[in-house]
Amino acid sequence: MKQLEVAALVMIEDNRVFAAQRKDQGPLGGLWEFPGGKLEVGETGREALVREIQEELGISIEVNRFLIKVEHQYPGVFIIMHAYVGSRKEETIQLREHQACRWLKKEELWQIDWAEADIPIVQKVEHLLS
Repeated sequence: MKQLEVAALVMIEDNRVFAAQRKDQGPLGGLWEFPGGKLEVGETGREALVREIQEELGISIEVNRFLIKVEHQYPGVFIIMHAYVGSRKEETIQLREHQACRWLKKEELWQIDWAEADIPIVQKVEHLLS
């Protein structure tokens, strides 16, 4: 069984959280997620997140704190996801890997179709948004 270790960014601004929609390809195509990606050999979750967010969204971030570790079994791959709360520096987001993005208020969190592994993170985010 393939195992992937990934990091995800929970970015909150003005009491809204950032969500990105995956491109319509692969088993998770079109689903929404917290952006991030795979840890490379020797990388910490924080280091991977800084690198991945620069690659995916073209922005620099500050990783503020660890939020939650999620373990999820997808068909053919076991995911270990480390989610961190972070903030962007004054830069404009450029979607390089996703087809859409949204800033969601607490009452909008469940209006989109989340990737299954991200659902425990969404549940934690509900408590962070007032």
